[in-house]
Amino acid sequence: MELTIYLAGEIHSNWREEIKEKAKSLDLPLKFVGPMENHDRSDMIGEEILGEQPDKIFRDEAASSINNLRTQVLMQKSDIVVALFGKEYKQWNTAMDASAAVTLGKPLILVRPKELHHPLKELSRKANVTVENVDQVVKVLSYIFEDK
Repeated sequence: MELTIYLAGEIHSNWREEIKEKAKSLDLPLKFVGPMENHDRSDMIGEEILGEQPDKIFRDEAASSINNLRTQVLMQKSDIVVALFGKEYKQWNTAMDASAAVTLGKPLILVRPKELHHPLKELSRKANVTVENVDQVVKVLSYIFEDK
């Protein structure tokens, strides 16, 4: 049995690669999907497909429509959503993706440092599991496959 994991969260650090490498080292049957990690491509995909837009707002809206489609399709095909909230970046997209996972009934692993407990307390209560780091994510995913 292979599970598909949607990795929601900021695209500026290597946290996704950490999870992928650790899962691979444990030989876990996991496939990973997520948002477009090339920030420039994500921002410009609307103009690339639909043509030049009249201003930055229209450019953002065109890109958002396509990025939202990607997220919806990949998340619906996923078995589990992992949503990482870090300390360094604004996390609006992560909050939106985690909420979408809850709405879709997707199992949700929420990753957040202890310092973000209070602002994420309601979302954390909706998640199936809340952890503080990617090592704990991999341990949770590994546990799914244990048979003894």
